[in-house]
Amino acid sequence: MSMLVRIPTPLRSVTKGSAEVQGNGSTVADLIDDLDRSYPGLKERLIDDGGDLRRFVNIYVNQEDIRFLQGKKTALKDGDEVSIVPAIAGGR
Repeated sequence: MSMLVRIPTPLRSVTKGSAEVQGNGSTVADLIDDLDRSYPGLKERLIDDGGDLRRFVNIYVNQEDIRFLQGKKTALKDGDEVSIVPAIAGGR
């Protein structure tokens, strides 16, 4: 299974500047592990020490937030589009 993964600008240093990469996995967690094999250090920027998705990282599968699906256990299928989006905070 292969899916397109969109990488935000702050993480592109890990993906050698690539804005889009290909990954494999049957779940979001599997995909993150697969991407970390190709791009070491990516997982630690997405997953905290407790194994949860970092608070200020959002992941979308086909434009649906995985927090409203099954989180890291969200199933993936061939051709899905996954977007990693850093949350933006601040302002008044």
